[in-house]
Amino acid sequence: MNGTTDSALGEVTYTRVFDAPRELVWACLTDPAHLTHFWGPTGVSTPIENITLDLRPGGVFETIMVNDADGSQYPSRGVFTEIVPPERLAWTEPNLGLVSTSTLVDLGDGRTEVRIHQTNVPAHFLAPEAQAGFRTSLDKFADYLATLVAA
Repeated sequence: MNGTTDSALGEVTYTRVFDAPRELVWACLTDPAHLTHFWGPTGVSTPIENITLDLRPGGVFETIMVNDADGSQYPSRGVFTEIVPPERLAWTEPNLGLVSTSTLVDLGDGRTEVRIHQTNVPAHFLAPEAQAGFRTSLDKFADYLATLVAA
């Protein structure tokens, strides 16, 4: 998504339990070879050549999502601020000011709870349609994890 001048900034938390061990969930969130399979909402793909991930504080996380129907591109750029394997991953998006922190909780039974807390969220990302789209990316992630766990 491109930068915005929205004056209303908000906060949102997404929580999802995945049927996969925490180490696998962490690996999928930090490796472009996995990210390419699920990054972005339904109807959008993120080819591996469109993913840059330098997993260290100060390292960049860049993606260009591509609309499957019309080829529109949606670049994003984050800078990692915190990396605590396999518990927490945080970055800021300098163009938006958005801060995203993902916390992975080992539920002890082969499942992992992921809490994604975002602050300084532009108003258009808070719209119900945008939040529903974000949730479809979590659905894609769950589906992808299921293929890895079953293998």
